[in-house]
Amino acid sequence: MLKTPDDLHRISYEYLQDAAAHQVRYAEFFWNPTGTVRDSGIPYAQAQAAIVRAIADARTDCGIIGRLVPAIDREATPAEALEMVQWLIEHRHPDVPGIGIDYREVDRPPELFVEAYAAARRAGLKTTAHAGEFGMPWTNVQTAVELLKVDRIDHGYTVVDNPAFARQCAERGIVFTVVPTNSYYLRTLAPERWALDHPIRQMPQLGLRIHPNTDDPTLHHVTPTQAWLMMQRDFGFGADDLRGFMLNGLDAAWIDDSTRRQWRSEWSTRFDTLRQNVEPVQGT
Repeated sequence: MLKTPDDLHRISYEYLQDAAAHQVRYAEFFWNPTGTVRDSGIPYAQAQAAIVRAIADARTDCGIIGRLVPAIDREATPAEALEMVQWLIEHRHPDVPGIGIDYREVDRPPELFVEAYAAARRAGLKTTAHAGEFGMPWTNVQTAVELLKVDRIDHGYTVVDNPAFARQCAERGIVFTVVPTNSYYLRTLAPERWALDHPIRQMPQLGLRIHPNTDDPTLHHVTPTQAWLMMQRDFGFGADDLRGFMLNGLDAAWIDDSTRRQWRSEWSTRFDTLRQNVEPVQGT
């Protein structure tokens, strides 16, 4: 369906426009270039340029700051993953600060892509990885942390199956971006126990730093507003917890330290002001 750079500009702009409507001020969003180049015939340089143009337009029109995270398609080959990283290196842009990896994890463990991640690190790119999703073993999270040497983890729920390793992640300060509507747990946990048994509820108890996200908003049937609401309504986190989750996100964001300090101060003040104007909820 995506045949031209203008198509990529449009969907990127509309995603950022939608996020801004939910008061998102900064968004790092994923894109899988391998499939785009292979199936649409759009060269990487043209595709990235169109998305970067959408980032600039959305900032002007909506006030949201976007950053693009090209992601390895783990259903493709390790050679294609390395090729993707090389495309990114050849066309470096400040709005494209690093790489991720996603798609089917079931039979595509992280270690297949160690060369691509090593190349990204050598080039000074930031790194993250979907791991421990779909009920895949906690060792996938360990591999992403210790072998791929990622800066953060997307999902990572099965880390709770090994509390000793979870404590190591907590000690390292690794942030886990979590999705309340992750489809695997909606399918596999009993509805009456879903919110009680969900790993997201357990992760902070193990000292892990988490940050609520939507992942794919359409696939996971969630908006940023709904994701944060579910953290309170379904998992019982209070306002202090939510404030901490916000700061976790800033600490894990791929921004410069001066911006991080400024936003931590500004956003904390704004959060505290808003908190004073709402009714207290259970757990605060």
